[in-house]
Amino acid sequence: MLVMATPCAACKILRRKCAETCILAPYFPPHEPLKFIMAHRVFGASNIIKFLQELPESQRADAVSSMVYEANARISDPVYGSAGAIFQLQNQVSELQAQLAKAQAEIVNIQCQHAALFCNETSNSPQPSSQFITGSDERFESNNPTFDIDQDSFWDTIWA
Repeated sequence: MLVMATPCAACKILRRKCAETCILAPYFPPHEPLKFIMAHRVFGASNIIKFLQELPESQRADAVSSMVYEANARISDPVYGSAGAIFQLQNQVSELQAQLAKAQAEIVNIQCQHAALFCNETSNSPQPSSQFITGSDERFESNNPTFDIDQDSFWDTIWA
């Protein structure tokens, strides 16, 4: 027969003997008394015990964790409890989504401005003229003759 050296936090706070089959022992260890104090203050020991007895053993640890969280939230915010914390987090998410959307819009705006500047620079840069070569080109100076023909005289000679 296994005898526990120290009672669980729940039995210690309730000042009762911790039995070997104590349903609260696995979830409220002796070194975490505050965990049970908070849950006990909001739900009461008998309700915690009844609630745990109704659940399968695989779900009890999650249930205790949820009860402790809800108890802490209810103590810090007696009106809204954990719903208040959820509401605050949802508002924070909404604000952050709005900031993100604004930042993305600014990025698109800057990209559009950059594209417009690029288009203006390319349209304002000198375009290759449709005139024939006048003067000399350094690439063709060696053995190629240069042609000094303006466009009007060229067309006059073609159509004459």
